[in-house]
Amino acid sequence: MRRLNYFAIPMFEIASYVSNWALEVINATGYVGIFILSALESSAIPIPSEIVVPFSGFLAVGGKFNIWVVIMVATVANLIGSMVLFLLGRSGGRWILERYGKYVLINKQDMDKGDVWFAKYGSKAVFWSRMLPVVRTFISLPAGVSGMNFLKFCSLTFLGSLPWNFGLAIIGYKAGENWNILHDYFRSADVVIATLIVIFFCWYVWRHFKK
Repeated sequence: MRRLNYFAIPMFEIASYVSNWALEVINATGYVGIFILSALESSAIPIPSEIVVPFSGFLAVGGKFNIWVVIMVATVANLIGSMVLFLLGRSGGRWILERYGKYVLINKQDMDKGDVWFAKYGSKAVFWSRMLPVVRTFISLPAGVSGMNFLKFCSLTFLGSLPWNFGLAIIGYKAGENWNILHDYFRSADVVIATLIVIFFCWYVWRHFKK
């Protein structure tokens, strides 16, 4: 238990440092900062949009930003960042899995099943996952690996990111100076989803070893 606490404290400090740095960037660079931070977040860089967008919405109260421009800038940036991961998955993801997947218990049969699943549910997965913490960042990789149509991916990513950023910006705008209390609620959601991912991973490993 003590080891867990020692590990959790540095992780919390790192998250706080990243959040404070992101706020400074937004204050200093305006819309450019929102765009860069939102694009990095969608490229799997751990910069929480749950901080970036609500804070930008709060600044719109005082007239520093326009709330609708904030929403559009963050959404377009999410699309750009997601495109990076998608193209990485398409260009090298399949080859890496075919060559080294066995070391993480992924075989040809698993990839074939993944292709079938993504062909059937991929559109819904890309759209709805853009509204889920944690998952929203990484869905671009399997979409690229599965060979999803690029224009279709871009459309679904944009449409899925729009309500997410709209909600965060409006919440920050309405919350005013208390916008930062929202971070604890979103962090709880992150923990729940991350826990579910770990459970799924453990089940996946157990199933493969059972075979």
